[in-house]
Amino acid sequence: MVRIKSSQKVFTEEEVASLTGICPEHLRGLARNKHLGTLSGVAEAAAGAEKLLFSNSDLMIMTVLHPRCQH
Repeated sequence: MVRIKSSQKVFTEEEVASLTGICPEHLRGLARNKHLGTLSGVAEAAAGAEKLLFSNSDLMIMTVLHPRCQH
């Protein structure tokens, strides 16, 4: 079970990885395959520094679909 503040609406990749225990590589793969998360900015994405942002519902879906990474 993941506990979050009710006021927080958007989560970064790093926050999701620490809350769910899913490593960043698996997190990106899951987000890409299941179409979860949104890119944080067009200018940043064009520069190659794309970052994903996740909603509360994205976070809950990830906790159900993927177990904690053991590596």
